[in-house]
Amino acid sequence: MVAPTMTAPAIRPATEDDLPRIVALLADDPLGRAREAFDPAAPPDAAYLDAFRAIADNPNEHLVVLDDGGAVVGCLQLSLLPGLSRRGSWRGQIEGVRVAASHRGAGLGERLVGWAIDACRARGCALVQLTTDRSRADAHRFYERLGFVPSHVGMKLPLEDDPAPPTA
Repeated sequence: MVAPTMTAPAIRPATEDDLPRIVALLADDPLGRAREAFDPAAPPDAAYLDAFRAIADNPNEHLVVLDDGGAVVGCLQLSLLPGLSRRGSWRGQIEGVRVAASHRGAGLGERLVGWAIDACRARGCALVQLTTDRSRADAHRFYERLGFVPSHVGMKLPLEDDPAPPTA
């Protein structure tokens, strides 16, 4: 494990220059390797760039990174969603929480999620929600330790075949 720098990594908005490292973080586990199209020798493909720009252009979307002296060591996406349920309440949806293996165990995931919760409170959200793959037992324990409750059954319907199958 590589120790973080003496100062705590900063949480800041992601830039296009951060995109290769964000995609690398998303691909850095068995589930991510199966669903992300990541080649460390090539820039992220156009689909990632298009998605990044759509997120950056939407005031209700926030993609942040943990910057450790210029190195991106974590990321998180927060979507602020208006809704009619709960008396017209807004909610926050947390996605893509990742911390580099070299920086795990230092409380950085908790800092990222805490940032998202604070942003939701500032926006007046009634709740914060997230999903995590049922195979991620460590993630379940992590989120429950932060106060999240497994209250719903998540369901998904794929609308197309995986546009970027994993490469060997």
